Amino acid sequence: MNKQQALLSFPKGTIINATIRLTGSKSESNRALIIAALSKGLIEVDNLSDAADTVTLNEILQRLAKDPSAASPIDVGHAGTAMRFLTAYLSTLDGTFELTGSKRMKERPIKLLVEALWTLGATISYLEENGYPPLQIKGGLKQATDAVQIRGDVSSQYLSALLMIGSSLEKGLSLQIIDDLTSEPYVRMTLKMLEEAGIKHTWTQNVIKIEHQDFSAGRLVVEPDWSAASYWYSIAALVPGAQIALPNLKEYSLQGDSRIQQLMLALGVKTTRTDDGVLLQSISTSEQHAAGLGAQEVQSSATAASSSNDPAASSGSNGTQNDLSTHTNLLEDESGIIAGEAPIMEIPASSSLHQDQVHRNQDDSIIDLKDCPDLAQTIIVCAAARGLNLKFTGLETLKIKETNRVKALQNELAKIGVELLEDNFVYTLNCSNLHFPERVNIKTYDDHRMAMAFAPLSIFIPQLEIEDMDVVEKSYPDFWKDLQTAGFEVVTK
Repeated sequence: MNKQQALLSFPKGTIINATIRLTGSKSESNRALIIAALSKGLIEVDNLSDAADTVTLNEILQRLAKDPSAASPIDVGHAGTAMRFLTAYLSTLDGTFELTGSKRMKERPIKLLVEALWTLGATISYLEENGYPPLQIKGGLKQATDAVQIRGDVSSQYLSALLMIGSSLEKGLSLQIIDDLTSEPYVRMTLKMLEEAGIKHTWTQNVIKIEHQDFSAGRLVVEPDWSAASYWYSIAALVPGAQIALPNLKEYSLQGDSRIQQLMLALGVKTTRTDDGVLLQSISTSEQHAAGLGAQEVQSSATAASSSNDPAASSGSNGTQNDLSTHTNLLEDESGIIAGEAPIMEIPASSSLHQDQVHRNQDDSIIDLKDCPDLAQTIIVCAAARGLNLKFTGLETLKIKETNRVKALQNELAKIGVELLEDNFVYTLNCSNLHFPERVNIKTYDDHRMAMAFAPLSIFIPQLEIEDMDVVEKSYPDFWKDLQTAGFEVVTK
């Protein structure tokens, strides 16, 4: 089947003053669906994402609720979160299930999660290659122990999958995290949503404990998606004078990707809280100076608690919140992401970029994306378009995502003369040969974030082709329509 392409252009002189209503958070939605299923009807969910991954997971869970014996085989397609969450969830159900996915899904490792579930007493076998889907899962987990260890530096979704079933296990769960914890905000999100559903936990040093306990009746309201918001930050950073309103988006959010606010502040985008959401505004270099901005090191790994891995401190969460519609300002004290000050550097006269918006340091800045790797493509492409030779760390998980995102970025950035160089887990942009051809074709590699991260380059490239425009259905189905709302021209080929 031929894939549809999007031909993008951005008319010269266009002023962006747009209101964009974003879908619900995919990350929150997928967790809310599993929590609701585990609660056996006690928890209801509002404002679910319309992302394909969430739709897929919801349909699977509805089939399982209706007749578990008829639900297998279960095909998650490209939905990696569904694969990981269902691997744990199905272990708690009665029945035998085959869990499979797309060709790429069968190349994405799941060994660490399966081994952790084996330790707990689950019966899971590999149907093809060891360590990879598809899986056969025999439910009715007979718990052997509550104690399990798992590496934290591979995928936070492994931890979230285990944590969500913890309260349903007869002996509860004592989860010890080995090595550094990647994407920590997503683990915090899981625990906070469990807390809002009545499930208490403690987090002491590197051990999270959840006792066997019942869910409380209530409602989980999913916030709009900060991951989707990140593409609008990129656009605001590249278009002088842009103003983009994002209704219902919470400045302080459970979502780790809300850190785009601080990361993009150093790239010239100011976030202002409004009565019904947030407003993005591109700001000039002089305005950045006036605000005291400048970042020798931009770190997204700052946390609210200086000595504890848990926002509620090591003593754990106390009490149960029955008003499930209101998220605590979990990241409220995590605004110190941009540290230090540095002088503004001038862009070379030959650059076609907007000089008054470029803000960078004499020493290359470092952006640590360990806690929000899904922002990597957006920020890297935006920085490349601005000609900023930034350094990035915390990208280790990108190679096991929908595609090898590091290689995909290297391939596509080369089309505008930019190199992404890798040296001992530090990735550096070399923009010395940056140029914008009249026409560029961007491959997506079946990766929704590749399509959306590169789309803003149409601001500089008169004819930008995005292969397989339908790939955005995975997380942001209205992306192309919303681009048109903001003044971009989108032609389907």
